[in-house]
Amino acid sequence: MKENSIFSTIYENICRDTGKQNESAKLIAVVRILTLTMLIHSFVCCILISFTGHIGRLVLALLSLVLFLTVFVLSYRYSTFTSYCILNVCILIFTVVNVYYLGWDIGVQHFLTVLLVFVFFSKYKHETAKLLFALFLFALRLILYFYCKINDPVVSLNSDLSGAMQIVNSFFIFLSLGLIAYLFSTTTQEMEGKLIEYNRKLMKQANTDTLTGLYNRRRTMEYLEQLLKTPDTQISICLCDIDFFKRVNDTYGHDIGDVVLKKISETFQKRLPPDTFISRWGGEEFLLIFPRLNGDETIIALETLRQKIKEIVFDGGIETFSITLTYGLVEYDYHSDITTLLKEADEKLYLGKESGRDRIVF
Repeated sequence: MKENSIFSTIYENICRDTGKQNESAKLIAVVRILTLTMLIHSFVCCILISFTGHIGRLVLALLSLVLFLTVFVLSYRYSTFTSYCILNVCILIFTVVNVYYLGWDIGVQHFLTVLLVFVFFSKYKHETAKLLFALFLFALRLILYFYCKINDPVVSLNSDLSGAMQIVNSFFIFLSLGLIAYLFSTTTQEMEGKLIEYNRKLMKQANTDTLTGLYNRRRTMEYLEQLLKTPDTQISICLCDIDFFKRVNDTYGHDIGDVVLKKISETFQKRLPPDTFISRWGGEEFLLIFPRLNGDETIIALETLRQKIKEIVFDGGIETFSITLTYGLVEYDYHSDITTLLKEADEKLYLGKESGRDRIVF
């Protein structure tokens, strides 16, 4: 919608608040839009009836036009709740009077359904009041139905006009229901979407390492516990560590050290099998979990990774440098617990460090 256009101006005026504090801007906008819908409905009825010469029906339509025009004007003067109540009462009066004067066949009684939907959407509490109002509308509909079964309408309409009125009423009833559902559900969906996204971000923050974006130790332990519950699961676990990482931090600074950690993490994600669970175990240590791979198959993947990491050249500012990793690999034996497996992987990592680094110990 273009700024300063006539439609933009109309929309801004419809959504303008009442000047009261702590009131729903959405509700007052819906009140005004629904009032405008009823106003247009009355105007269309005036035009339709003016061609038929039904003076009594024309007077009724004009009174409805004045009624809803007054409600629309008052919505800018009174509070949202007051405007909401006035509109509900006016639609009730409009429905009852039209059924009384024109009968059941024109379908105007279905505006009671509009009221029911409007009340249930617009109030997020007061369940008891909603149910009582629903029972009231149901009872009123039954009363109007049986009244019309016993009594003839005050103003008798011919079949053509009655059919035309049925079409007009049906159109505006469906329009009103659609507008109410759309305007309120849009807000609900937006709020739900924001809540889902917020929860997703919270979950990600709780389960991932901030620097590298890899899973953290907490999430890793949860994954391992879940994985080991599956019987006959083929699992290989590798604990790896950046060689001489302290020297990198001392020589080139912690910022460069962070760059190294990020680049290593990216290389893990690109070069390891897609279903590998990759986590930052702590500091410069990483834990790699390979579901459905035995030790020999895992060594092949790790050897390719080891060579790729050695080929990475880092810019340390004063000079370029490369790094290596040492890997301690264990294969799940179907009976050891998590603590035992991690301890064994740590021992093999230590053995690799003692025997020269930059190697895989299995």
